[in-house]
Amino acid sequence: MSKQPANQASQQAMIGGPRGPAAHGSTRIEKARNPRGALVRLTMYLRPYKLSLVVILVLVVLSTVASLIGPYLMGVAIDRYMGAGDLVGLVLITLAMILVYLFAWLTQAVQNWIMATVAQQVLRTLRRDLFEHLQTLSLSFFDQRPQGELMSRLTNDIDAINQALSQNATQLISGLLTLGGIMVMMFVLNPWLALGSLLVFPLMIGVTLAVGKRTRTGFRSLQMQLGQLNGLMEETLSGERVVQAFGQEDAVLAAFDKANRTVREAGIRAQFFPMLIPPLMGILSTADIAVVAGLGGWLALQGLVSVGVIATFISYARRFADPLRQLADLYNSIQAALAGAERIFEVIDQQPELTDAPDATLLDDAAGAVAGDVVFDHVDFGYVPGVPVLKDVSLEAQPGQTVALVGPTGAGKTTMVNVLSRFYDIQGGAIRIDGRDIRHIQKDSLRRQLGIVLQDTFLFSETVMENIRYGRLDAADEEVMAAARLANADQFIQRLPRGYQTPLSERGGNLSQGQRQLLAIARAILADPGILILDEATSSVDTRTEARIQEALLRLMDGRTSFVIAHRLSTIRNADQVLVINDGEIIERGTHDELLAQRGFYHHLYWSQFKGNAVQPGAGELAP
Repeated sequence: MSKQPANQASQQAMIGGPRGPAAHGSTRIEKARNPRGALVRLTMYLRPYKLSLVVILVLVVLSTVASLIGPYLMGVAIDRYMGAGDLVGLVLITLAMILVYLFAWLTQAVQNWIMATVAQQVLRTLRRDLFEHLQTLSLSFFDQRPQGELMSRLTNDIDAINQALSQNATQLISGLLTLGGIMVMMFVLNPWLALGSLLVFPLMIGVTLAVGKRTRTGFRSLQMQLGQLNGLMEETLSGERVVQAFGQEDAVLAAFDKANRTVREAGIRAQFFPMLIPPLMGILSTADIAVVAGLGGWLALQGLVSVGVIATFISYARRFADPLRQLADLYNSIQAALAGAERIFEVIDQQPELTDAPDATLLDDAAGAVAGDVVFDHVDFGYVPGVPVLKDVSLEAQPGQTVALVGPTGAGKTTMVNVLSRFYDIQGGAIRIDGRDIRHIQKDSLRRQLGIVLQDTFLFSETVMENIRYGRLDAADEEVMAAARLANADQFIQRLPRGYQTPLSERGGNLSQGQRQLLAIARAILADPGILILDEATSSVDTRTEARIQEALLRLMDGRTSFVIAHRLSTIRNADQVLVINDGEIIERGTHDELLAQRGFYHHLYWSQFKGNAVQPGAGELAP
């Protein structure tokens, strides 16, 4: 099988749970950026649709003008035709009013359809940019943030922007034009009556600004609390088996109730002030109509204004509050959208901690296949500054050798895998593959040559075929099936309801642990990496399945440099090197037999695994 690139994401997906700060449960939610900057950046996403936006603007103007002509025609009908008893003229102007309002409705419907199309295109681009950027971020970023909180940015925050763009953007423009148009029409018809009707206008503006000023903080808090609630729900549903196994349903429900209560309180705070606007604006609108009616009646008695003009003014006054009330509601929606945009751009602005050096090259660009000579040269590393995890670690794995990493939990074994894969950069020393510092190798090229098979296999909600093909996306079906046969997986796959086309549930929940591990081995065989990293893949399966997995692993390891994180020491008797790691340091090294003969830490670990068991060490192995 020729060397082919494996998908980088498969390596990241299989590397396991968070290390470093997140392992201790810490989370951090940063403050949102300023809304003006978020608005400017959202506007940039609209630039490719300038022509559509111009068409929308024209349609908004036409529909607004049409809606303003209707009340004017009503005044004309009263003054010119009703008073004169002209039935024909009244019918004609009534038909004209109907046509005007139909035209206003039609232009509004078209503008809404175009705006919805533009909004969905913008949201598609924004969602893609956010998701694409997430794929470039280092694992340390995900260590510090729960998945549910990030999911909230991809769902709730995007939806808030969707509401503002697709439903409210045109209403905002229409509301502003309607306000301006009403003022113009009022002053054209009668300046004194117009001034009287504007007496309440400052109060309306004041209410809108005062309420709107208090809404942004509330909506931002609500969205942040929703993110935390989503994180809790995602984590709980993913761990439902553990919840039920330990009978912790009541504890989980209590935690959910607490988070849900916090969201409720944040929602009340966010919605309280916006809910004050409709009644307040209704009172002010009624007051405005009263002013217009009173002043208009006095002017009519003086012979300065006609009844039709007064009727037109009352109609305008009634509509005058609608755009302000609408604008106040839109203001709240826009605040929620800006809060969401700030949170989205906060993620997009995150810079990956790990980037390719300017002189980075491909790992296999010169000599073709990777030999697999791996050197740790006095490596120091810690997830948190000042808290070392690896201390002056040095080792050399020659091409084709099998190196076993053993030691107690938390000793640093998986951390060595993480830094070799360059999911984190070391703070001291160097790691070299075939004589080249991995910091000067392109990350994608490096990870294509690393095959990782972990004890906890990650499978996607795809078919069996596609899960194996994840090792090399351009592989033909025949190559996928050949890899499955080499991994001893073909037999159980053929017994599945639809064979290789059988869809898997989330994380492969409809397969056994051993079956999932065989698929992971098949995936690694298909990727054909130069270096293997194996976390004990047989520690939680029965003896028969273990034999099949061990046979598949031996085929996979043949001719490749392999790092084996061993929990059951009986599985690494034939390793070329055994490195004993404790507290981030290599304290013993040698072959299995050599370390047993030293009667040191490894000897103690090995013997302790047999205490109380019927199985005893084999012949020639030292007992304490």
